[in-house]
Amino acid sequence: MTAPSELDDSFHVFDTTLRDGAQREGINLTVADKLAIARHLDEFGVGFIEGGWPGANPRDTEFFARARQEIEFRHAQLVAFGATRRADTTADQDPQVKALLDSGAPVITLVAKSHDRHVELALRTTLDENLAMVRDTVSHLKAQGRRVFVDCEHFFDGYRANPEYAKAVVRAASEAGADVVVLCDTNGGMLPAQIQAVVATVLADTGARLGIHAQDDTGCAVANTLAAVDAGATHVQCTANGYGERVGNANLFPVVAALELKYGKKVLPDGRLREMTRISHAIAEVVNLTPSTHQPYVGVSAFAHKAGLHASAIKVDPDLYQHIDPEQVGNTMRMLVSDMAGRASIELKGKELGIDLGGDRELVGRVVERVKERELKGYTYEAADASFELLLRAEAEGRPLRYFEVESWRAIVEDRPDGTHANEATVKLWAKSERIVATAEGNGPVNALDRALRVALEKIYPQLAKLELVDYKVRILEGKHGTQSTTRVLISTSDGEGEWSTVGVAENVIAASWQALEDAYTYGLLRAQVEPA
Repeated sequence: MTAPSELDDSFHVFDTTLRDGAQREGINLTVADKLAIARHLDEFGVGFIEGGWPGANPRDTEFFARARQEIEFRHAQLVAFGATRRADTTADQDPQVKALLDSGAPVITLVAKSHDRHVELALRTTLDENLAMVRDTVSHLKAQGRRVFVDCEHFFDGYRANPEYAKAVVRAASEAGADVVVLCDTNGGMLPAQIQAVVATVLADTGARLGIHAQDDTGCAVANTLAAVDAGATHVQCTANGYGERVGNANLFPVVAALELKYGKKVLPDGRLREMTRISHAIAEVVNLTPSTHQPYVGVSAFAHKAGLHASAIKVDPDLYQHIDPEQVGNTMRMLVSDMAGRASIELKGKELGIDLGGDRELVGRVVERVKERELKGYTYEAADASFELLLRAEAEGRPLRYFEVESWRAIVEDRPDGTHANEATVKLWAKSERIVATAEGNGPVNALDRALRVALEKIYPQLAKLELVDYKVRILEGKHGTQSTTRVLISTSDGEGEWSTVGVAENVIAASWQALEDAYTYGLLRAQVEPA
């Protein structure tokens, strides 16, 4: 893990998808998922990524250990989350505080009680001791060279009950050296005018640098976040696609888009806002949730128009029915209800992948039509960059990239009397004019196919020995029922230096898996700079 380049510190975009967002019902992130999301968020250009609570569970502890070794952050700083020290001890003796330091994260966010009743009923300590816990923990972490943010939990409810004590917690954190004190609408019950009034008052009375963390229980989390910015907050905490406990958190993408496009604040590196739609959908695929079609800015319906009055006006000037140019956020205007890739997004993605389309409108048009055709069948390239690059290269070069030709494959699952299962796969293929037949067993039919394909190809391409399948996701697509449904498979593969994702779609889950595997090995050979057959 390397330090990101120096960024303007006057305004912070802080993402907490990996902690607060992961509390959404239906989301259960593996360490590999968290690493993948962290890479997407860093690519998007957020300033801070809260990775979880090290020491609270083995998964988060492992995430920080692996992130230090495996991710070279270009834009973001990694943040560890934890609590102030326990009552009646000292920060340097608290094992939870030690775990925060041991995470190696350069930034630490502490959650602190700012509601007097929570202090007395939940922490079971005195109001004065709670202030001491805040001061002691912040000053200890600062002395260890860490940057510290303090999340004042239940702040707005606490302010309503006892404003002077709520402000005392803010002062305690700020005076102890906290870089930002974040006011949290933990229950999500506040409205924009209330948020704006309280933030303005607290800023004037304490002089602390303030941030905002809004839950979406009233449907106002994005509006509340922007209201806090209007009142002087310079640090916004959000989650990708608004994931979070109960109904969710302030959605990172409309908040960032509003800051950049409506407020004129430069909060992302150059060119990153155009990646927003792709990043949003890619993260949705990682958490295995269908992207919201009607999400502001990045939903496929965000700039969709039906025939009639809108269509007639749009033919004259799209701005008549659109508040921004959709290409600014990597989306596209659609006149029909269907998935559709825009020329600009194809050209931008080609440039990112190092493929010069040279302004060839005919080529770009073919790629657009090919993507449209495939997405209608259920493919998604938002989280499968490797499969998209193979498609793009095939259109640009006039033929698919081939390292091997598959003659046939099969997978057999045998149910044994003792209740166990035997999984065996056979692959027949041609590579460099040699016919190869390979058979392998695995802990499932897909694993058996993966091993058989590896056994066959490693004879010709030893570079594949270091490839490893690191993640496998299956989604039943909407539109049909039960076992007749179309299946989409996403596979993530690593060569020890990087990861890539591939996609397959078929009515048979094994056939969909084979498509994704075939793309994964083809792309692995491309990365290894092997000459095609």
